[in-house]
This record gives sequence, C-alpha cells and structure tokens, in this order.
Amino acid sequence: MENAIALLEVQALVTAIAGLDAMVKAANVKLIHVEKRLGGRLVTVVVEGSVSDVTVALEAGVKAAKAVGNVKLAEVIARPHPDVMSFLKTG
Repeated sequence: MENAIALLEVQALVTAIAGLDAMVKAANVKLIHVEKRLGGRLVTVVVEGSVSDVTVALEAGVKAAKAVGNVKLAEVIARPHPDVMSFLKTG
C-alpha cells in the first residue's frame, strides 16, 4: 500500500467536523492530526491511508465542508517523508 496523507484546512470547528465526518465515511482513512489555530477559527485535519483512499476522502471532505463553511486548503501528499510523519504524529 502506498502511504499518503490528505490535509483539509477550513474556517471554523464545525466545518472541520463536517468535512472529517465525510472523509472517514467515504474511504478507508484514519485521522492522525488536528491543528486548531485562532481559537478554533482555523482548523486543519490530516488523514492517512492509501493514495486512492485519501484522494476519495478529501474530495468528499471538501464537498461536505463547503456546504457548511469555507475551505482554505485541500491537499494530498503521496509518500510523505518520515520527518513529516513524525511531525504530524507527535503527542
């Protein structure tokens, strides 16, 4: 299995939850990181899985998040470097 991550950055916690819910329901992905900034007004969720799974999940997450609020960033990174993964999987 090719390892990949998908990042979804949105405005507002509720938008992030809606996007994440759609992501984990759409494909075989696992939540590995959540980053909240500005008191939860900017939230990034990161999921991990195969390249095809994270791509499908991200498409579903973007669609669901846009229905609720604003999407700032949506990106798939295939085969992330181990240093990136250790940064994301801290504590």
